[in-house]
Amino acid sequence: MALVDGETIGRRIADARARAHLTQADLAREAGLDRSALAKIEVGTRRVTALELARIAEQTGESFEWFVTDPAPAILSYRLGADSGTTSPIDRLVERVAGNIELLQSLQMLDVGEFQPVDRPEDVAQAVSLAARARIMLGLDATGPVTDLVNPMADLGLFAFAQDLGADAPDAATTLLEHGGVSVVNSNRAVGRRRLSLAHEFGHYLIADEYTVDWRVGVWTDASRTEWLIDSFARAFLLPTESVRQRWTELKTRESLREAAVRIASEYRVDMSTLATRLSDLGLADKDELTVIRSTKTTRADIIEHDLIVARDMEETTLPRRYEKAVLALYRSERISAEKALELSLGTINEGGLPVLLPVNENEIWKFVS
Repeated sequence: MALVDGETIGRRIADARARAHLTQADLAREAGLDRSALAKIEVGTRRVTALELARIAEQTGESFEWFVTDPAPAILSYRLGADSGTTSPIDRLVERVAGNIELLQSLQMLDVGEFQPVDRPEDVAQAVSLAARARIMLGLDATGPVTDLVNPMADLGLFAFAQDLGADAPDAATTLLEHGGVSVVNSNRAVGRRRLSLAHEFGHYLIADEYTVDWRVGVWTDASRTEWLIDSFARAFLLPTESVRQRWTELKTRESLREAAVRIASEYRVDMSTLATRLSDLGLADKDELTVIRSTKTTRADIIEHDLIVARDMEETTLPRRYEKAVLALYRSERISAEKALELSLGTINEGGLPVLLPVNENEIWKFVS
């Protein structure tokens, strides 16, 4: 991450202030500045001190690093190609967590190695084949449900974060980094859709799409062929062909259509729309059956009577475990402050939840100065 000049910092302060709906007078007062001083900072004719910038960051809700460093090249490229200079909440979160990942990588806490992108699928058969290959790449069972998406993907270099961005925000977004990548999933969605969204973003990562924002995961048509094929990949990744074919046939022989759908959707942790589309892909249900499945709602009674799994993937704000461990390791070694550890944790931990740092023995001091 390259440092930026004073004029760029000034523009970013003005942008952050506008997004926070603050006037220059409001922000100047909260940051302990004269309004005229802030005006000069915003146009680049007065330098801002680190303490002043820290106060501005606190008042605008941006990280300190956002003001002073350039983001990953993929983010810069996306921003330059956008129709507007403004950014959406999901864009800002992607940029923030991408900066966090790059910081941890620079401190040698997240070595992801080199990942070789795969060829973009040209048809559904290739998308399904890639889904099977992706399971192998993640070290997962070739068949059956995938219970954990986030942590295996981190081992392959894709760090997935979730946060509630609201009903009007996109489903997910992904950007490539110099090493690895970052995905953000909108946890406002139902769990099945969140899992499908992350599987979809994983597809973008595998074929090295530089920056993507996905608004309608799971509903693409052949009119948008790449997204449609990545949707096919995501469904096949979550619902592998032979496993689903065998399990669906087994359930249909002894249970009603509704009961079979409720049970298999729970086992594979997908929503009914995704299940219905995958069954259609495989020719395992006719039009009338698909209509019933899509309209089926899993009830509390279903959960109790069938001992169903209640998936909790990517609820509220969640972070990859490998990332969380790296943050805590830096804090334990006192390479970052408590404030920085809390900032990197995106509100998932408070100061009382940080590890207690043991006092340094007086004799231990000598090993640092001798």
